[in-house]
Amino acid sequence: MNRQGERGAGAPQAARRRAEARAGRIAAGVTELERRLADLLHGGFASAAQGGRGPWQETAARMVDAQAPGLAASVRELGATAAVGADWPARLLERCALLHLLGQAYLRVDRLPEGLAATVRSRVGVAVDTAALAESVPPLRDHWLVLSQRDGGDGRLATRRIWLHGRETGRTALLLSYGGGGRAPELSLDVGLGLDADLLFHPAARPLRATLAARHAAPVRRSAPPPGGDTAAALRAYGEALRDDPWLDSWPVVLRDVVPVPDPRLGWQLADARGDSAISVDARCDDRRGLWQLAAVSGGGPVTVFGECGHRGFLPLAVWGEELVPLRV
Repeated sequence: MNRQGERGAGAPQAARRRAEARAGRIAAGVTELERRLADLLHGGFASAAQGGRGPWQETAARMVDAQAPGLAASVRELGATAAVGADWPARLLERCALLHLLGQAYLRVDRLPEGLAATVRSRVGVAVDTAALAESVPPLRDHWLVLSQRDGGDGRLATRRIWLHGRETGRTALLLSYGGGGRAPELSLDVGLGLDADLLFHPAARPLRATLAARHAAPVRRSAPPPGGDTAAALRAYGEALRDDPWLDSWPVVLRDVVPVPDPRLGWQLADARGDSAISVDARCDDRRGLWQLAAVSGGGPVTVFGECGHRGFLPLAVWGEELVPLRV
């Protein structure tokens, strides 16, 4: 066997050794984070309020060194929660508990069911090898409607979230694309387009994130909304998803026949046109013009809305008028 063949034969073993080394570094990082969380709880939250964000940034940097970017992002969220808002101690305790649960799950990840183990690795920040994914996961072909495209980021890394819905399978998929160094993410899909394409879903307890694979035809414009439900169904869907992924912030849903209602005391609500229930809109959207876009399309009547339903409320991302309209939230 020539040297190239030897390198090829040894590639899986080398990849396995790298994965094992990274798993060891992450486990060490998790153990350190557990000690820091214990110190925080034993010392009381007063110290968290007085110390500023410096200690949180230091801990987040340690998680980056441990190759656990998901943990680093969670630690930064702790720093952003401390001493912010009247109920910050309760919210900080809740986030600490979820982070502790994630750490303990990772330290026992080899004993978890396959789907939950994949979810834990993803939450910690272990990236999926897309080449290996193509070899291990069968592609799912469908006619996918682009429901929304929304950009965000933390100043260092731009993140683009694209939601798709499959006409035949009824599956919803999330495509993530990143851009660093001031560059925009590479993947861009216009809202309202229909794609005849294959998706590769990443392993998880509730598979949602996917990678776009082969496209079988040129994209076409589509207008018909997917099937939807009322606000109770949306909350039920999020609750059922939480059962499998307790770290889930939100779940994609389509609301049918809802009316956007601004309330000076409660904030914006989406009220069922055929019932007496409503769901609160995420308070972070209250000063965004996307809500007035939504109200303008509605005109006081019922509309179909796509968005993310979670513990902060409902984040509206698109609404169907004469066509699918993306919302600037």
